[in-house]
Amino acid sequence: QVRLVETEGGSVQAGDSLRVSCAASGRTAGIFAMGWFRQAPGKERQFVAAINWIDSHTEYADSVKGRFTVSRDGAKNLMNLQMTSLKPEDTAVYYCGAWGRIAILPVTPADYWGQGTQVTVSS
Repeated sequence: QVRLVETEGGSVQAGDSLRVSCAASGRTAGIFAMGWFRQAPGKERQFVAAINWIDSHTEYADSVKGRFTVSRDGAKNLMNLQMTSLKPEDTAVYYCGAWGRIAILPVTPADYWGQGTQVTVSS
């Protein structure tokens, strides 16, 4: 099992930046990739970004390309999401996910999930 814990999100103004992180613990040696998803009220959870734990290849949703950056600190089993030029439509609960097997990102469902952290962007 892999346990994922996100850092606290926050409330910011449109155009601001915010960084959230996700710490993995437990059976981390088997992690293939980690990623971020988000769910806005009344909407389905959607993919945001992911990073391959082996080669650091990244994937992004079109809606965040050029604004969000996902990175990893393998030694600390830590994944970061740096969000810039935030928009009100980025408001959502952000979830950290991890794949414990070879996966096609982001199609393959994640195996492990964090509890989520709220990010609110005001106009």
